[in-house]
Amino acid sequence: MKTVEISGQQRADAIASIQRYFEENISEPIGNLPAGLLLNFFLEEIGPAIYNQAITDAQARIQLQISDLGGELYTDEFQYWPRADAKRKTRR
Repeated sequence: MKTVEISGQQRADAIASIQRYFEENISEPIGNLPAGLLLNFFLEEIGPAIYNQAITDAQARIQLQISDLGGELYTDEFQYWPRADAKRKTRR
């Protein structure tokens, strides 16, 4: 199972955000340790669901791009002579 990990700066920012949320919405401060434990819970319990949805969204996006690859990158074959003939007609 893949664990969701965040960088040290992201962790510090997330903890600060959790603390601010508690202060503004619950009107009760939460310490650094409890906020960190709550973050750990979110990462372990909810993180995989968000991660899996992100993978599903990325797969769908890539599949859409692959399905239209022919339309996006198709080029007509054997176009030298038609272009050369068109140039000759415009020179006359």
